Amino acid sequence: MFPIHDDTPRLNGRPYVNYGLIGINIVIFIYEVIITANFSNRAAVITLYSNYGSIPELLLSGQNLGSLFSSMFMHGSIAHLLGNMFFLYVFGDNLEDRFGHFKYLMLYLFWGVMAAFAHSIYAVTTGEGSIPAIGASGAISGVLGAYLIFFPHAKIHTIIFAFFITTVRIPALAYIPFWFIMQLAFALIGQSGGVAYLAHIGGFIIGLGTAFGWKFFSNMFFEQKQYSSQNYRRRSSISSPSFSNNSLNKNDHSKSTNTDNMEKSIIPEIIIGEKFIDIIIEDRNTLSDSQIQANFDESTNTLYVLVIDTNKKYDIPIPHPANTNLRVSNISVRNGIIRIRLNVT
Repeated sequence: MFPIHDDTPRLNGRPYVNYGLIGINIVIFIYEVIITANFSNRAAVITLYSNYGSIPELLLSGQNLGSLFSSMFMHGSIAHLLGNMFFLYVFGDNLEDRFGHFKYLMLYLFWGVMAAFAHSIYAVTTGEGSIPAIGASGAISGVLGAYLIFFPHAKIHTIIFAFFITTVRIPALAYIPFWFIMQLAFALIGQSGGVAYLAHIGGFIIGLGTAFGWKFFSNMFFEQKQYSSQNYRRRSSISSPSFSNNSLNKNDHSKSTNTDNMEKSIIPEIIIGEKFIDIIIEDRNTLSDSQIQANFDESTNTLYVLVIDTNKKYDIPIPHPANTNLRVSNISVRNGIIRIRLNVT
């Protein structure tokens, strides 16, 4: 199974960091091809990998730590490069969209470093600590782990090679766990074939944990803000903004969004950018943005959201920068994810 693209939309512009990572990998591979005469000069290959590949026994002894970064941009063949870059292209852009450019870059490098250490520990214990490891697959495995947490309902358009070639749409919740199980299986039966499966496994687990922690602490932040906002509104005489249809009563709205009764899976996530604030709500029953009404009340710094068909209501306290205005500029729904963008002016 080979992924070619997903159906998760981006709202925050082009994923320049992801494109840059792909470009750097390609440029470095071209450099490898040139100085090793297309990998035919064995002495040059050994020298290159010894200097810039991550050698487990050296890393664990605190030596040649720079190779933690250089090794994740090197590849041993065109197939190795293309396979990794396709996965990065398909899954990385949405994570950059979610985290932002700088945070995504830092997380990508972090996942790659942690994957290298996971492989190094395993390699040293199995007597392969002197063999250099190269490739971006450890970091990309972290990308897959994080993608599974943030976009479990995304559909992955996948080419199937069997007795025939066809394209199918597979949910990320099925595709990525299947991929991970395959890595575990190959690692357990010892079919390495020169592939650092423990780097894949380690990177995936770290990426999974990073994304889970990100969502967990985002939810905690929302619950605290929600509680403070509700206490404020109980003392306030200001009425909530009205919608064009099914206007919301403030007291009813507060009751319906009490976080003690709110499902944890639908606690909104707030993403703050330089000129925008995105609100992410998971609601599998919502299929169209025409079902969503959203108004921002500047007097209470609260975004009021109504899902018309299910009558679900959210009042979401928004961190409001001083001397700025917020307005709802875009509402989109895809794969059960509601995304509401507020422009900061």
